[in-house]
Amino acid sequence: MTQIPFLYHSSHWGTFRARMVEGTLELQGFERDPAPSPLLQNIPAAIAHPVRLRQPLIRRGWLQDGPGPDPRRGTDDYVAVSWDRALDLVATELQRLGAGPSLPADLPGRHVFGGSYGWSSAGRFHHAQSQVHRFLNTVFGGYVRSADTYSSAAGAVILDLVWGDAKRMSRDQAFWDEIAEHSDLVLAFGGLPLRNLQVSPGGTSQHSAENQMQRAAGRGCCFVSISPVADDMPDLPGLMRLQPRPATDVALMLGMAHRLQETGRVDRDYLERYTTGYDHFERYLTGQSDGTPKTPEWAAGICGLSAETIRDLADRAAAGRTHVTVAYGLQRSRHGEQPVWMALTLAAMLGQWALPGGGFSYSLGSMGSTGKPPLAVPLPSLPQGRNGVKGFIPVARISELLLNPGKSFTYKGETHRYGDIRLVYWAGGNPFHHHQDLSRLAEAFTRPDTIIVHDSVGTATTRHADIVLPATITAEREDIGAAGNDPFLIPMQRLVDPPEGPRDDFDIFADLAARLGCKDAFTEGRSSREWLAHLYEPTRSALLEKGMQAPDFEAFMQGEVVELPVSEGPSCMQRYHADPVANALSTPSGKIEISSAVVERAGLPPHPAWVEPEEWLGAPQAAVNPFQLVANQPRGKLHSQLDFGATAMGLKRNGRERARMNPDDAARLGIAEGDVIRIYNDRGALLAAAEPAEGIASGVVQLSTGAWYAPLDLPGSGRTCVNGNPNAVTSDIGTSPLSQGCAGQLSLVSVERWSAAVPEAVAHEAILPRKSV
Repeated sequence: MTQIPFLYHSSHWGTFRARMVEGTLELQGFERDPAPSPLLQNIPAAIAHPVRLRQPLIRRGWLQDGPGPDPRRGTDDYVAVSWDRALDLVATELQRLGAGPSLPADLPGRHVFGGSYGWSSAGRFHHAQSQVHRFLNTVFGGYVRSADTYSSAAGAVILDLVWGDAKRMSRDQAFWDEIAEHSDLVLAFGGLPLRNLQVSPGGTSQHSAENQMQRAAGRGCCFVSISPVADDMPDLPGLMRLQPRPATDVALMLGMAHRLQETGRVDRDYLERYTTGYDHFERYLTGQSDGTPKTPEWAAGICGLSAETIRDLADRAAAGRTHVTVAYGLQRSRHGEQPVWMALTLAAMLGQWALPGGGFSYSLGSMGSTGKPPLAVPLPSLPQGRNGVKGFIPVARISELLLNPGKSFTYKGETHRYGDIRLVYWAGGNPFHHHQDLSRLAEAFTRPDTIIVHDSVGTATTRHADIVLPATITAEREDIGAAGNDPFLIPMQRLVDPPEGPRDDFDIFADLAARLGCKDAFTEGRSSREWLAHLYEPTRSALLEKGMQAPDFEAFMQGEVVELPVSEGPSCMQRYHADPVANALSTPSGKIEISSAVVERAGLPPHPAWVEPEEWLGAPQAAVNPFQLVANQPRGKLHSQLDFGATAMGLKRNGRERARMNPDDAARLGIAEGDVIRIYNDRGALLAAAEPAEGIASGVVQLSTGAWYAPLDLPGSGRTCVNGNPNAVTSDIGTSPLSQGCAGQLSLVSVERWSAAVPEAVAHEAILPRKSV
């Protein structure tokens, strides 16, 4: 019998090899990966699951009545049509809105929002975000874009201002080896959760972070997990777990900083040479500016840890080589800029940033690629063209954009206005997973004239679209897998032929561009495979220039994984510390900014500060909603992707997401393991399966994001997501006027045992009703 060969492919959660055996996709982890991700086992379900879309769908109300705002979005049914009819309808609508080869100076794209969140494929070509942006730039001359990410908007904005080019600096920090070899203490605010380290944009071929942590701990390095959720850090020798009240990390850090100040262990030489603005912060820290010294006792009253614990932590940090790191989760809340800025300041006060294993890092526990050395060659990248439209939104303000055209907003200290959006074109994303206050988002989605969505499956987002175009999945396409800080270029070979119906995003856009007279501009005369060969060549040429072996394109696509060289030069911060004048940072002062005029101009304190959020356990609202909901990232999937896969479904209970809470809290409310509970506030409600867990701090409910939104009107509860999506209750408000980032990580809620008849969870395939005619 002929042996079926394994083929290479890649995903955001890892490189792998796979083959089809008797209709089932059989997977193996990449041979160079020491710990392949269990998320890979979600992939086989995508091949032929009933949730797959196989025909273009048109919302009945839009088909009958034409474009326009429509409250029926989200409740209407759909009509299946042929591809020719669907593409003709889309092209006609795009032409009505001004698309075509001849565009006026006042570009029609100012009325178009190009939505995509970029996680639909690890491939460098079939990357839906790049494809939709290239298409809109081609046919409309541009589009209203989004800035930053839901994951890291507040952190990225503050670090851009006070550290300089956050994306580059985070990519250029190679810390895992240094921590393993040199650190004595790692202060991990938000922990170092392994579930986050499973994934990385573009993929991660080697899951090595846990091994590096074990190496460090085995050498005697003490890790301190500072999180209300115990499994935000793996079990390590000598591990210390601290559980302050959520949203109070800044107060804890200020108490530590005050201890360093009063014991004379602030490195003033470092602060003088490498930072600016410490004098302003010092007056705040000591209480000279506001009358309140930020002592450990003051901090203890806010964060719930003892003053003795805070003093001891500061003393230990000053006694050895200390690394301070902050996870993305801390800044996904109100005033989320502050914990990131304060952690950077704390590291600067210790003065160890120039030493291996010391200093500060951001997102070390949030992305699988962070903490690895950068690459020394360029990666394939699809050019997206020029966006001639200046309008944009901070990424988490999509509801504001659609609900309040013309309203002003602030960003990085400047004032802008929301555009008037008539068309939303979304490909490769599911905002009804990652956005907050989903009832408000549903209302926002009734406002545009037309909403067009490409997806491979029927989600809550396609449920609110007018035109749904079925796309292929990554296993059905050829592509090139690659990611920053990952040392392999992966030939993503086609694992299975697509079923009849779905098409590649590129082919859909090429057909639309042809109908609009723009095909040559969009495709540049290349097919998908010709684009892949074109994009591969710059990387191959760079490898050959370095005297390294690099196969030609055909050999590469037949299964030759290419090893990529990593940079052996000094990092940005190493160069800065060697000569802070010649290698100045890209901040206004060229130094690390502990005080910022730009931040002050945005109406915030000019230095890191404790700014009390509206929703924390010390707020007046906690008397009404006494639990802090922690809506963190799931461990069984990436965001909401492949929620129907084996690993994801194995972590649910009767198809419903699990909510973990402290056992004493559960007992007080009469809640037992497996009970269905209602989590609610004045924004909405959801049902989840209760799981009392010792590792959850008192007063906290942890419910990961990712359940597919399925709202039903339930007696006594109103609009309730029966599948357990936490964004049914999270707040759709910006982190601050500075960044306007996502504040959905922390919300105040109430919890009760559901005593009425328990509704069934809504099956994935039932979320989008379809009727053929």
